[in-house]
This record gives sequence, structure tokens and C-alpha cells, in this order.
Amino acid sequence: MGFRRFAVLGLAVVAIALVGSPAHAAPSAAAITPGVRMISPVDQRVTSSCTAAFVFAGDDATYLGYAAHCAGASESMGLSGCAEPTLPLGTDVTILANDGSRASGRLAYTSWGTMQERGESDPARCMYNDFALVEVDPADVARVDPTVPVFGGPVGLDTDGTAFGERVVSYQPQNGGTSAKQGRSLGTGGDGLAHRVETRPPGRPGDSGSGYLDGEGRAFGVLSTLFTDGSATNGVTDLAHALDYANTYGGIGHVALVPGREPFRLRD
Repeated sequence: MGFRRFAVLGLAVVAIALVGSPAHAAPSAAAITPGVRMISPVDQRVTSSCTAAFVFAGDDATYLGYAAHCAGASESMGLSGCAEPTLPLGTDVTILANDGSRASGRLAYTSWGTMQERGESDPARCMYNDFALVEVDPADVARVDPTVPVFGGPVGLDTDGTAFGERVVSYQPQNGGTSAKQGRSLGTGGDGLAHRVETRPPGRPGDSGSGYLDGEGRAFGVLSTLFTDGSATNGVTDLAHALDYANTYGGIGHVALVPGREPFRLRD
């Protein structure tokens, strides 16, 4: 299996979409929440297995966000989202709900495809704008709860980036072991388009697309990469910038983050 390899903030990293068979999602009272498994076809033989970030609302549509490289059309992903092949809009995406059932979705927006259509040439944007939206089938919308399991929230969208040492959390239930991950930000780079975060354990293959919250419960990012410099840290796409790009150029109207129904709480 191949992963997208490139340099982030001067260091080698690997994009962490797992290509292969899905794992079961963690139990939850709601069927479709942040953290559910998202299965996208790569080709006739291979699927990409990723994790949902947050819930978004548009004009008469409900979306789950994840990373654009999860909707890539190649097993071996390279340097730039402005050059890598991507699945066409309308591609069917399978949502594996927390109760073991399956829900239907379709690829409604991908930053990679949009940047390619626009002829985007900003190197930072091409490297770090890694965000996609899957529209949930209307028949399954009633099963969606925007609340992040374990932590609650999000309480809103973070728009000022993260500072070094700022507390961060993420719900990543798809690999077994620790699903409620906590740690710190190592700062913002890429002209504000990316964050580097440190959690124990880090996000791993299959966790791609997972959402990150700051210490106040604000959604700030989507898991994109794993650094391979021995630091076991992750690269996270800045959600505010990615969402602004989608709203400006995505062609699907205005899309907004949906706050969670339960208050945010840090774990001890």
C-alpha cells in the first residue's frame, strides 16, 4: 500500500489514510458522529479507510468532513494536492455508523479537485489544504449527532490558530487502544494553513480526517499527516482556512461547522 509522502515544515511526513479493510467504530449512543469510519474507493480493487472530523451544515444538506487525500484516486500519493489524482464529485462514500450499520454519502467537495480546477499555484496552499466534505444521504441525516464523543463540543470554530504548548484533543477510535487523545500544539506553520501536534499515541494510518479541538473545545483542524522524523507527531490542516477556501471556491454554497449538543469537557 502507498501513502502520500512530502515535507512539512522542513521535515518528512506521511499522509495517514489507511488503504484496506475497515475496523469497527467505537460504540456511541448516536449512530453517526465525529469519529465514524469513512470508506472511499481508490480503484476497483482498493478502498481508502479514514475517520470523520466534524459535522457541517449547508443549504439543505448535512456533511461529514475528512481529509481530501482520503478521496485521492491513487494508492501512491505524492507531494501536492494541486497535482495528485482525486476522485470525482458524486463518488459514493460508505459511512460505517457506530451501531454497526452502514449509511450512504457522496463526495460533495474536495480541496484537491477544486485547487486543480482553479489552477492553484500557491505552494503552501497546495501542500496543506487537505479537506473534503461528504454529503450524508437525506435518509440518514436524522441519525447524525454533531457532538464529539468523550469530549463533547465542538463549541465553535477556532480562527486564530494554535500557539506552542496549547492543549489539543482528538477523538480517534478506529485503531483500538486509546481513542481519546490529548496533547499539545507545537505551533502553526505553512502561512497559517497547518498545525503540528503532539499526542500520545499519535494519529496513525486510518485516523486521517480526524478532527482536533483546542483546550476550549473549538474545532481547529483535520488530521492530514504523520511526521516520519522520529518525533511521532502529526500535521493538521487548519480548519478555518480550509473551510473558507471551500466556501469561496467550492461551488456548494455556504457551509458551516455544526456545534455539538453536549458541552465540551477535558478529561483528567
